[in-house]
This record gives sequence, C-alpha cells and structure tokens, in this order.
Amino acid sequence: MKTFVFPGSFDPFSLGHLDIAKRATKLCDRLVVAVMNNSVKHPTFTSQERKMMAEKCLEGTPGIEVITHDSLLVDLFVKVDAAAVVRGLRSESDFRNEAEMAAANKLLLPEYDVILLPCSADLAFTSSTIIKEVAFYGGNISRMVSPSIVDFVATTISERIKRD
Repeated sequence: MKTFVFPGSFDPFSLGHLDIAKRATKLCDRLVVAVMNNSVKHPTFTSQERKMMAEKCLEGTPGIEVITHDSLLVDLFVKVDAAAVVRGLRSESDFRNEAEMAAANKLLLPEYDVILLPCSADLAFTSSTIIKEVAFYGGNISRMVSPSIVDFVATTISERIKRD
C-alpha cells in the first residue's frame, strides 16, 4: 500500500488544501493529512480545531486519515512508512520554499521524497493570511473554505483576533 503524507499548519483548512488532498488521493492508496505545529508560526486555531476542520472538509473521501503531529516531518515519514510527501504550490516563491525544505529533509532522511502539485488556478490566491483578513473584517470567505467550516472559521477569527 502506497502512503503519502500531506503536512500543513492548516490554519484554517482551505479549499486549496482540500483540492490538493483530493488530487493526491488519486496517486496513492492512503493519504495521511498531518496537522503540524510550526515553531515560527502562531496559529489562530488549536491543533485539535485544525484537525477537526480537516476532518469535516475531507469527510467521505476514501483513503484519508487526519492526524496531528508535533515533531519533525521526517519522523512522521518513517512512522507511517510513507513513499512521499505531497505539497501544494501556488507560486514561484512556494516552489523555492518547498525546494529548500525538501533539501533539508533529504539531509535528515535520504529516502525522503516529495511530490509538488500545482494548485488549481482559481485557488492560487487563497492563503490563511487572506482568509483571516477577510473574515476579520466580516467579508465572505465561502469561496476560500468549505461550507462545512465557514461559520466556525468566521466566528473563531472574529473572537480571537483583536481589533486595534
């Protein structure tokens, strides 16, 4: 059975993430969506909330398991016996960042491999920063996040992000 890992902070889980996850399932037997903690990011949502959002968005999609992971990606890669990590690309800067991360992970684990999937053109602008900014000011985020989590995302952001 071929297992891929799709890691991310997913703060929140966007339609871009959903697109990459669903497309990745066509390339593997099992996709482990790993809600990760990044030491340099300060998430708006807890890891359990991010996991819940991913689960709601991916509900009914066969071959997907959503977990939280709080260690190096290469540790998870070994733990789940992954064949590759899947990452989405929105832009040239994403490619540079992913190439750097892949090289660093390959130094830690020579068998590490990554598959880069370009995002769908209509989702190229979607980022957690934009989603949070639009939601903060009461804008419509329904074209950026799944209907199953729109209200949760909008309410949580308006409650947790302070206005000056």
